[in-house]
Order: sequence, then C-alpha cells, then structure tokens
Amino acid sequence: MSIFCKRLKDARKAAGISQERLGLLAGIEPASASARMNQYETGKHAPNTSTVSLIAGVLNVPPSYFYSEDDEEARLLVLFHRMDEAGRMQVLEL
Repeated sequence: MSIFCKRLKDARKAAGISQERLGLLAGIEPASASARMNQYETGKHAPNTSTVSLIAGVLNVPPSYFYSEDDEEARLLVLFHRMDEAGRMQVLEL
C-alpha cells in the first residue's frame, strides 16, 4: 500500500465518513463516488492533483499530508493546517 493510500484511508476514517460520502463531498459523480474512492485507497488508480485538493478540502487536511512518509510530519502538517492565522504565526516565529 502506498503512503498516499494509507494517508487517505486514515484521514477518511478519522473524519468518520464512508468512501461514498467522501467521494460525493469531493464532487465525484454519485454513480462512481464509492468505487473511485475505493480505487484511490487501494492504489488501483491515483487521483489527479485537483482531485487530491478537493479530497483534502473535505477532510480538512493539506494536500501535502497525503504524501508525507513520516507519521509525525504528517500529523504536524494537519495540526498546522487547522490552526488559525495567529497560531500559525506563533509557530513560524519559533
């Protein structure tokens, strides 16, 4: 399983939504939403960058999260992404 597949599945499960629901919220056609998300999670097909951005938006993670091979780095990417502007500035000042 690729790192993208693992991160996608982990983020979807953490959000508590089904593959079909994620696909629908990301704008994938209803007839293929579940199947496409399953193919992305299993590595049968890879989404293009615009689809990754849409999925990331639904899951409230940065697109870079899906490609980070280090678990701690991936966690930090999500935490930083979810911070408000003041929090981000504080982190950057450190």
